Amino acid sequence: MNAPADIAQLARPDHRSAPTPALACFHCGLPVPPASDWRVVIDTVAQPMCCPGCQAVAQAIVDFHVDDYYRDRTALAATAGAVDSAVDGAPAALPDALAATLALYDTPSMIDGFALDADTCETTFAVEGIRCAACVWLIEKRLRTLPGLLAADMNVATERLRVRWRRDSCEPSAILLAMQQIGYAAFPFDALRQGEQLRLAGRHMFRQLFIAALSMMQVMMYALPLYIAADGTMEAGMADLMRWAGLLLTLPAVLYSAQPFFAGAWAGVRRGAPGMDLPVAIGIAAAFIGSTVATVRGTGEVYFDSVTMFIFLLLCSRALELAARRRAAARLESLQHARPAAAVRMPGYPASRDTETVAAAAIHAGDVILVKPGEAVPADSILIDGDGTLDLSLLSGESRPAHCIAGDGVPGGAVNAGQAIVLRVTRAAVDSTLSVLMKLIERAGQAKPQLALWADKVAVWFVGALGLLAVVVFCVWQVIDPSRAWPVAIAVLVVSCPCALSLATPAALAAVTERLLRQGILVVQPHVLETLHRVTHVIFDKTGTLTMGKPVLRRTVPLADATPDWCLQAAAALEASSAHPLALALVTAARRDTGATANVLVADAILYVTGRGMEGVIGGMRMRLGRADYVADLAGSAADTLAQDDGDPSATPVYLGQAGSWLARFELADMVRDDAAAVVEFFKNRGKTVMLLSGDTWSVTDHVATELGIRDAGGEYLPEQKLHFVQALQRAGAIVAMVGDGINDAAVLRAADVSFAMGAGAALALAQADAVLLAPELSAVTQAALAADQTMAVIRQNLIWATLYNALAIPAAAIGWLDPWMTAAGMSLSSAVVVLNAWRLRSAAKSCRQS
Repeated sequence: MNAPADIAQLARPDHRSAPTPALACFHCGLPVPPASDWRVVIDTVAQPMCCPGCQAVAQAIVDFHVDDYYRDRTALAATAGAVDSAVDGAPAALPDALAATLALYDTPSMIDGFALDADTCETTFAVEGIRCAACVWLIEKRLRTLPGLLAADMNVATERLRVRWRRDSCEPSAILLAMQQIGYAAFPFDALRQGEQLRLAGRHMFRQLFIAALSMMQVMMYALPLYIAADGTMEAGMADLMRWAGLLLTLPAVLYSAQPFFAGAWAGVRRGAPGMDLPVAIGIAAAFIGSTVATVRGTGEVYFDSVTMFIFLLLCSRALELAARRRAAARLESLQHARPAAAVRMPGYPASRDTETVAAAAIHAGDVILVKPGEAVPADSILIDGDGTLDLSLLSGESRPAHCIAGDGVPGGAVNAGQAIVLRVTRAAVDSTLSVLMKLIERAGQAKPQLALWADKVAVWFVGALGLLAVVVFCVWQVIDPSRAWPVAIAVLVVSCPCALSLATPAALAAVTERLLRQGILVVQPHVLETLHRVTHVIFDKTGTLTMGKPVLRRTVPLADATPDWCLQAAAALEASSAHPLALALVTAARRDTGATANVLVADAILYVTGRGMEGVIGGMRMRLGRADYVADLAGSAADTLAQDDGDPSATPVYLGQAGSWLARFELADMVRDDAAAVVEFFKNRGKTVMLLSGDTWSVTDHVATELGIRDAGGEYLPEQKLHFVQALQRAGAIVAMVGDGINDAAVLRAADVSFAMGAGAALALAQADAVLLAPELSAVTQAALAADQTMAVIRQNLIWATLYNALAIPAAAIGWLDPWMTAAGMSLSSAVVVLNAWRLRSAAKSCRQS
């Protein structure tokens, strides 16, 4: 979807599109901020917008080809306050422009874009104004009251909301309106636009941070003499001057830099769900008002230095949080940049090599496209002309270029790092590997594990309890020492840190999810890391998991005077038009064989015999390729002794012969992955029980298990038998991790406590696993296990730190041990510690061999 809309800025109807006043928003008519660059091309003219919200709405109107709205309107729309009166699910009457804009999201084309299946839709919204766990609680609680809404999961770290609803009883417009009613602007998630908004927010925060820092330094210059002359050595007039200077220099910090805290606090009060901004705003306001009163009266303590320091330090903490969010969004933004907007199509290929440039969304399966060096492949395709070198790092995390030849599949999103190549599209751009991967990543990390749910609930109640405690402390100190009641109550409000508690888990999960994605591991479900940390049994499928999943030629055994290279070329000629896996293995080996003859052999008069092999004529000689007994009918009865040769028992033999003589035996087998043994050893060293379950024969399964050192192995298991085996282990108390191919093992992957699928291309969409291994190496599972251990350790550290900090700091402030400036530093430090500790997870883990 490329049509986000910020409902908070919707419409002030009626104003003719021509001409808008200078520096007025073309959409709503409000003044355009100086130096802003929000514009939308409407009727070939780049029109100014006052904010990202109006820009998003106007872009949506243009994208859906209803921009005649601007030509036909007679006035600007009513303010967003027209919908603010709609609370508790009772919508107010909507302005026509707002209703029309909301209706854009209910069009069939948009609904089809959200569809999961015939009955269910799902999408991700970007949400503005998220502050803490109280915001998360309110959003989820409100949306779950909507009829037909099946799920709503808000992620505070990424500011994204994932919703799923029934098509017949809920509409996207109802979800967006419900968000507006509780004070949040939401719009369909777009990585590029969210990235731009985060950059704008970063620049705005930098300005606020700069003003706060400047105020703090200047106020300190005037506060220091007051501290030094606390014994009364300073003249009264000079002391008053210092106080008034401090007041004036504090005003910019309070009125400008502290805006986010006051706005967040007021929004929380209006919604009836106060968040972490409320105690912060009360603390700032109380300290500033109390100091102002003392300055006007000329007597009493002033805390202007504490106020400016608190604002500066808390903004520093917010800047760290914003940086973490920008890093969490960076991966999706890079994927969005990698998706090409246009493609070069060759409509007359192969008769003509003429090209035409079309939108990437306009190409379909069967189209032939040209991809030039340095360009991204717009959709999943097959290489039909030229040898290519592809950069797959964005898709799988694999940094080494991959070489491909004619007939190889090429995923959408791969970058052509070699010469120009010609491809035949196999899947439209919207269904390509890159698009499916982006959808999975958008879903990843939206739901929350149990630890995060616990932290959210605690943080919501924490704020209310803190306000009550501050009132009690104030009353108690009025009895003990009235002169200290005000500063002590302020210290209690300021020192608390619910933000550290609510950020402890989301910050860690956002950091590790981004790191794992770089390593080619896509975590889809929220419990993966939490459960993987506790698993007792790790079960592997064989085909496609411990092995490569397709037969390859292990060796060619010559049975006559013919060279192995010539025999391989002859076999490839016979199999050239076959799609059988064994045939493809022979053809691929012949193409890649460095000793292959320069002249490619050609076979004629091909005859296929189902289940036995084929025969054909090469250079005037009739040949057969296939099973030993089939080839023996042409080559002679020596097949019995040849079949008993010392071949690999796990390999499938394929024989080549001609009239009166045997030529060669080809041994084809599913190769064990290079890193499979290291992965098995990794889990065994960690005390896990490693098992192998396969649908292949017992002999082949035992051979692979012996090679990898797996003691517990079972062959000839049907999918339902695998499922029953895993369920029996679970009933006995085991926590089971299953690693399979993502399609054939769908049932057992769903049943396992945590599961991984080896996925690529179409397998991504079909995978039923909790996580998908995008990288071609099985060792990605060990990286996930290492990350799970590290993540749970960091989350526990963050939660313990936040809990201990509040448990020690709040009582210390309540009994008067901490001054307001100390509490300001303590709260900011607490949030910074949580975010910085979570950032440690972004660094790559050691390899399994080093572990």
